[in-house]
Amino acid sequence: MSTLEEHIDVGVPLDTAWDCLHRAEAYPRFLDGVREARSEGEHRTHLDIDAGGQPQECVVEITDRSMENVMKWQTTSGPDLAGTFSLLPIDEEHTRVQARFEYDPGTIKETFGGPQGFAQASAIERGLRTDLQQLKRLVEQER
Repeated sequence: MSTLEEHIDVGVPLDTAWDCLHRAEAYPRFLDGVREARSEGEHRTHLDIDAGGQPQECVVEITDRSMENVMKWQTTSGPDLAGTFSLLPIDEEHTRVQARFEYDPGTIKETFGGPQGFAQASAIERGLRTDLQQLKRLVEQER
């Protein structure tokens, strides 16, 4: 498994960012490749994704460690992917969002196509940064 970590500071209180991460219908607005998302109970989300130009579905199991402000996710169907969002208060009006993405490079190549090796890691890093920038715009806009 490979791991990638990125973070971004957002100009909203921790609770506002936390709420956004738990609204499945908001995922297509900040997660590139997610076409539609819907909650299936309290801890499951169904995603319709664009996998290298092909539609694919997956189910994500979400586990909260709310006392630590950590949202952990793992696919239970579709490509084997996992990660966490950790929220750290900077002050009353600012929050640091740390994203950790765990993936198998072979699974990414099979599912989404694209480059391999260093080029793949660079593409995933750019994608994660873009997703975090879109999350920032979304939570600050909705404020």
